[in-house]
Amino acid sequence: MKPTSTTVAHPIAWSAPVSEIEVGHSVKFHICWRGSVVEAFVINFRGHYYAYINYCVHAGTPLDWWPNEFFDPERRFLTCGTHGSLYDPDTGKCAGGPCAGRSLFPLSVRVSDGRVIVTPGALA
Repeated sequence: MKPTSTTVAHPIAWSAPVSEIEVGHSVKFHICWRGSVVEAFVINFRGHYYAYINYCVHAGTPLDWWPNEFFDPERRFLTCGTHGSLYDPDTGKCAGGPCAGRSLFPLSVRVSDGRVIVTPGALA
């Protein structure tokens, strides 16, 4: 699912209407994290939203195996397209493969007024 013109990007926050992120799908975006603008993604996993930096901790490459495709075919795990590391969608923790117990870099997510809002750190 591609973001539409109603998507809002800002260096320190990103948001989109909840209707743009269907269950089992994701949206990529850029955000300022640790002093750099990086690619990130938000997923809707079983009706809950989670966001991570698009970076496989094993391979050092973007996670998506095809543009904006992060889930395995069963939509149970996030999968690295480079070497097959599996990550739990709700925690970002390694669930199998060569990621060896490491975790994805999470971002803060909240829903307000019908929008998913992602920021690099804890929200006040």
